[in-house]
Amino acid sequence: MGAGHDHGHAHAPTTGTAAAAYRGRLRMALAITLTVMVVEIVGGVLADSLALIADAAHMATDAVGLGMALLAIHFASRPASANRTFGYARAEILAALANALLLLGVGGYVLYEAIVRFFTPAATEGGLMIVFGAIGLVANMISLTLLMRGQAESLNVRGAFLEVAADALGSVAVLISAAVILATGWQAADPIASLVIGLMIVPRTLKLLRETLDVLLEAAPKDVDMAEVRAHILALDGVEDMHDLHAWTITSGMPVLSAHVVVRSEVLNAIGHEKMLHELQGCLGDHFDVAHCTFQLEPVGHAEHEARLCH
Repeated sequence: MGAGHDHGHAHAPTTGTAAAAYRGRLRMALAITLTVMVVEIVGGVLADSLALIADAAHMATDAVGLGMALLAIHFASRPASANRTFGYARAEILAALANALLLLGVGGYVLYEAIVRFFTPAATEGGLMIVFGAIGLVANMISLTLLMRGQAESLNVRGAFLEVAADALGSVAVLISAAVILATGWQAADPIASLVIGLMIVPRTLKLLRETLDVLLEAAPKDVDMAEVRAHILALDGVEDMHDLHAWTITSGMPVLSAHVVVRSEVLNAIGHEKMLHELQGCLGDHFDVAHCTFQLEPVGHAEHEARLCH
């Protein structure tokens, strides 16, 4: 390559590698979650319990989390092609966006119905609530057991583990409200539990929606400080300046960075392009977790030359 256009690439292992060992456990947890979600919907209809319906909606958010973990593993293994140079990794983000919008609607509906029930209480069957709530809690505990070891090894699995742990708290809320209804006949316990569960769904869904939009808008990864990246690169011996610094995320756990680095000609002549690229890659590898880096080395004044060519 020409002296002014050397490119360097740095690769880091993806998060899918550790998570792939727990693909089977994630599938089992997903199957359990979906089954209990359907059971709780049936129970909510039979018991006329909004809290059970809300907990089923909360389990849907868990199913999304588990499904996204599996999608991340699946797409990480798909090869790139000539037309899709990053493979199908971005499909995970599109699925997350669709799910976030759906769950936001579900969460909003649960909150609305809970408020309505304060003014028009329903005759909720506390006994049936306890039965179906207990089924949900047991299922969550089984899923937590399946994911316990993996969450210590993979951030991907840990996210799914935390989703299930949060839903276990939703099941506890259902059981508490059912016990209150059975002991006192106070029907407001059901919409109160629904409000609690709805308030657990909506903030998590808004967070997922915000993170998804950040990826689609190619914002810098939240754990990569661009000012710090710039400072580290400019601090290297021989680096005069830099421009066109970009960092974005292809999909979860796959941040990408590119930059044009201006290096003094005497430094490049003394140490060579390859050593300079190694120093740049080592600089980012030591301080930042970026899966793929591309650098273009340029002599002083080359940026002005490029600007003239563009006009």
